[in-house]
Amino acid sequence: MYLVPPSGQCPELEKRAAELERKEQELRDRNTALGKENNWPPLPDFFPIKPCFYQDFNEEIPVEYQRVCKMMYYLWMYHSVTLFLNLLACLVYFTVSTQNGVDFGLSILWFILFTPVAFLCWYRPVYKAFKSDSSFSFFFFFFIFSFQVIVYIIQSVGIPGWGNSGWITAISVLKTSIAVSVFMMVVAGFFSGNAVLSIILLKMVHSMYRHTGATFQKAQEEFSQGVVTNRTFQSAATTAASSAAQRAFQ
Repeated sequence: MYLVPPSGQCPELEKRAAELERKEQELRDRNTALGKENNWPPLPDFFPIKPCFYQDFNEEIPVEYQRVCKMMYYLWMYHSVTLFLNLLACLVYFTVSTQNGVDFGLSILWFILFTPVAFLCWYRPVYKAFKSDSSFSFFFFFFIFSFQVIVYIIQSVGIPGWGNSGWITAISVLKTSIAVSVFMMVVAGFFSGNAVLSIILLKMVHSMYRHTGATFQKAQEEFSQGVVTNRTFQSAATTAASSAAQRAFQ
């Protein structure tokens, strides 16, 4: 079964998609030849769960992008620490005000959910964007990370009942317990730091993206090319076509 490209498709975009595919294949072949295995998260050998990703800034990321890419990784780590501190802050908040158990419950959910989700949804896309100069990865990162900035701002505000130890919640506890309030203010400061750093890094990534030649049109072409060349898609299309042919003959 042959896939016929749509008429009028730009040869330059086809060449670019082929080049990106070639680079990724070279990286995979190089890792296989050198016997490299996934190294992130760094887990001990006896641990039943094995690393899920391969990450090496010096090898996979161009020199001019390594600093910003590492800063995005450090931001994700800072993000994870902040969510853990938020959990502890909501716990001590619950000890002095038992009617606020919802905040503690939600803080557990935010830590368990948004630690891996942030890694998969905005850190890995920007890592891949810098690694393979992928327009689609850049636009996916900008879309998700813009929402992340808004979430950081909401978390730093600290709306009661939302599971966030922000400024409003921390100040409201001041009359009940000064020590708990101070701890919650520290966490609110962490959330504020996340918001400020994320805005700065978003601007830095956008500035570098403008020099890569990435465009929305290229992102669309990469997405379309990825869907068409995806083996699962091809298998599904072949199965659907075979079923339709059988029904037609019957």
